[in-house]
Amino acid sequence: MNKPAILGGTPVRDTKLYYGHQYIDETDIRAVVDVLKSDYLTCGPKITELEEKLCKLTGAKYAVVCSNGTAALHMACMAAGVEAGDEVITTPITFAASANCALYCGAKPVFADINDKTYNIDPAKVKEVTTDKTKAVVAVDFTGQSVELDELMAHCKENNLVLIEDGAHVIGTKYKGQPNGSIADMTTFSFHPVKTVTGGEGGAVMTNNEEYYQKLLLARSHGITRDTALMEEEPHGGWYYEQVSLGYNYRMTDMQAGLLISQLDKLPMFSQRRKEIVAKYNEAFSQMPEIQVQEEIPQSDTTRHLYILRIKPEMLKINRREFFDAMAAENIMCNVHYIPTYYFPHYQRLGYEKGICPKAEKLYDEMMSLPLYYGMTDQDAEDVIAAVKKIVDYYKK
Repeated sequence: MNKPAILGGTPVRDTKLYYGHQYIDETDIRAVVDVLKSDYLTCGPKITELEEKLCKLTGAKYAVVCSNGTAALHMACMAAGVEAGDEVITTPITFAASANCALYCGAKPVFADINDKTYNIDPAKVKEVTTDKTKAVVAVDFTGQSVELDELMAHCKENNLVLIEDGAHVIGTKYKGQPNGSIADMTTFSFHPVKTVTGGEGGAVMTNNEEYYQKLLLARSHGITRDTALMEEEPHGGWYYEQVSLGYNYRMTDMQAGLLISQLDKLPMFSQRRKEIVAKYNEAFSQMPEIQVQEEIPQSDTTRHLYILRIKPEMLKINRREFFDAMAAENIMCNVHYIPTYYFPHYQRLGYEKGICPKAEKLYDEMMSLPLYYGMTDQDAEDVIAAVKKIVDYYKK
């Protein structure tokens, strides 16, 4: 039997393969250089160009780009009117920002458990934890697979809630043939380097609602406007502007926007390559009884941001941490997405306790994220599969 590298065997590859990596080509570099040579480094024409491109891509009426995905979530909560005394429902299997955005507004995050096959928030559990204090639902498209939007939108409409789709992973995905970003009340995007397209950092909020759009614009730029229709005084002159609400400096730079405009041109090829690698993984791992493959709902034509390997510990002699370390010894550098948000000390101090979402907690104990990005070669993917098979074969009961 082939001995794992962690026990002194030979690794499946000589160089480290990381779970995510951006792809930047000469077109992207020229796009940024062109901005650097232009008159505007921020608050310039590239912002509008990017927003128009995102609207065309998704079919949404309005886009407001911003500094990062966390800012996008905060802005969406502000536009939704989330405030002290409100509750906001989200999933624990997400980056902390999906819940922190409620805290920023003085509201209380409420965690709903996941579907243990798709790993997305379970609409039935959302219904269970909805109260008369619930103001919004932040539904995360985990790994890039769309949440069950029909069910969630029906529930939100029935209970007068705002549906904020946390689409940090979802760009490129379609739900029932329609691009995600044009369906929920608001959808947020993230453009961090490990995402499918990147601006270095960056985010956006998409909506079809003009009232939300106007509030998002104010939230992004200090609550300041030059729109005379929103002013309370007559303008003092051509220089005049007013702060009409309390907002933040959540603006994106034109360098980031220029990079993103170029990156979005490559989204179809990024999406296709990710789908090819996912298909390779699914085919290989579906033949290993010790591995559970993430299920996909038929409504979601998914551009996968993450690939989750879920082990069945009852069929192996090692746990997730030992499997993770064994993969690293093979030079396959995995990650874990995510630690349940309410496990963190800050949330524990707020009174949250383990046990709230048992399916999410079980998933956390059994999963890791495998390498998945556009620049991976077929051999890279084969190395990942070989490492998983090697470890499973050695440690299976």
